[in-house]
Amino acid sequence: MASKETTGDTGSRERELILNARTKGPLATVGAFIRLSGPGWLQSAITLGGGSLGSSLFLGVLGGLALLWLQPLAMIMGVIMLSAIAYVTLSTGERPFDAINQHVNPVLGWGWALATLMANVVWCLPQFSLGTAAVQQNLLPNLLGAAAMPDVAGKLIICAVICVICTAMVWSYNSGGRGVAIFNLIIKLMVAAIVLSFFGVVVKMAAMGKLSLGAIGAGLIPNLKLLSQPAATFEPFLAASNYRDFWQNLIVAQQRDVMISAAATAVGINMTFLLPYSLLKRGWDKTCRGLAVFDLSTGLFIPFILATGCVVIAAATQFHTKYEPGLLGEPDVGGAIVQPAGNVVKGYNALAAKRVQHEIGTETFALLSDADQAAAVAALPRSEKVLSAMLVKRNAFNLAASLSPLTGQTVAQYVFGFGVLGMAVSSIIILMLINGFTICEIFRKSPTGKWYRIGSMIPLLGVLGPFFWKDVAVWLVMPTSVFGMMLLPIAYFTFLLMMNSRSLLGDNMPTGFARVKWNVLMITATGLATFGSIWSVWNKAGVKGMAAVGTFAALAMAVHIIRLVRR
Repeated sequence: MASKETTGDTGSRERELILNARTKGPLATVGAFIRLSGPGWLQSAITLGGGSLGSSLFLGVLGGLALLWLQPLAMIMGVIMLSAIAYVTLSTGERPFDAINQHVNPVLGWGWALATLMANVVWCLPQFSLGTAAVQQNLLPNLLGAAAMPDVAGKLIICAVICVICTAMVWSYNSGGRGVAIFNLIIKLMVAAIVLSFFGVVVKMAAMGKLSLGAIGAGLIPNLKLLSQPAATFEPFLAASNYRDFWQNLIVAQQRDVMISAAATAVGINMTFLLPYSLLKRGWDKTCRGLAVFDLSTGLFIPFILATGCVVIAAATQFHTKYEPGLLGEPDVGGAIVQPAGNVVKGYNALAAKRVQHEIGTETFALLSDADQAAAVAALPRSEKVLSAMLVKRNAFNLAASLSPLTGQTVAQYVFGFGVLGMAVSSIIILMLINGFTICEIFRKSPTGKWYRIGSMIPLLGVLGPFFWKDVAVWLVMPTSVFGMMLLPIAYFTFLLMMNSRSLLGDNMPTGFARVKWNVLMITATGLATFGSIWSVWNKAGVKGMAAVGTFAALAMAVHIIRLVRR
């Protein structure tokens, strides 16, 4: 039996292919890059998950097309930092965790690794929730849906199948050689299928005349005012309300959370851990630095922008400043009252009740009987009911149902069901992969064998997600994303320091204009990530959260000073 191709052999062959292509000109080089791409597609598989779906959906619901610019900007910043990480890794050939501890700061190194482990487990929760919901509500409702069998039984079956598929995929990557090639091919196909699923829906909407190219173009222009004021399209409805401040504050708070979430899901801290180890596993070196940037641009940036942009456009067109038919008692063409989805009715009642509480006080409202509470909600002016109905937290499956007039009921359910399931499964696979690498680094083990497999299984704790978060499963990505944003600056700041470390990079450290360019781009990306992180910590954890951030920063500074003194 032929022996497996080693990582070193693969790296040598790929480097030789690049060098030969460069002698033949730019077209041959691009062709070689396309053939050899891979790590960027792994990054795409994790970022095109439940977080991106949920963030894109709610960006469209809350901001319409006005927030279409946010995810491309966040991804540009992310690609800049990932390109820098690739540059450092390929220039030195060192494993980043050890390199950070030795040349930068062990507090940052351990903070980076431990934050990655936490993020992997937390991020798996919404992935399992979305995956099970996609099967039960879109793909196999008559077989595994709650109406066909007990809800818990259906979820157990789906979760078990997802766990088996993901484990088999991750362990095939660990096998090396042909396993890596098959893994990369399947990931590329899954990412392509996800993008095509959502792209196809938007193309259909455009063909039906439902889209405005001018509005889409305007939505790509950054507008930071949306951090402090509602989207302009809400203005007519706010003007009609006697409680404008209540609704305005509610909309702005939700917009902020969604904007932070969208930025965090573009590039998360666990993605910064995955990239360098996937590069090293391929056997790449500094010959492949151009390939790494090309790979991130084509395998990560383009699929991400297409998929998330299409979800934002679809959600904005179908949901923004609109509400479900029947929610306010509208009849259908036959005169019968339309029955909206149960989760939408529940969300509407909760928001309308919150509006009543704002008027009469929470304690007073709590003293009312159920019948009196319902009567108080029913007595709200129509302008208040309309705003309550518009701001209901929809999920991806309401979106699928709303597209049925455009694509047909069957196509809508299967296109979105398949897209959501693909996003969830691909994300779980990559989260497991990252965790395996991280555990091996922490315990100084080779990223193969027993330790890798043990580490890769830890994120499967996310299987608890579907059993504890049942209502609007996609909304779980909001707090998860905010958590991720809090951790992201650890990675960004660490690699900014690494790019400027002479002891680490030696002659490979950029000089002159190249160094200025790298630093301007990286400082901009790090500054934006830090702003988002501080904003998230202050709004979600207050003084205690800021104290934790300050403690971590002080510890890192103290260790840095001690290291300087010892030198």
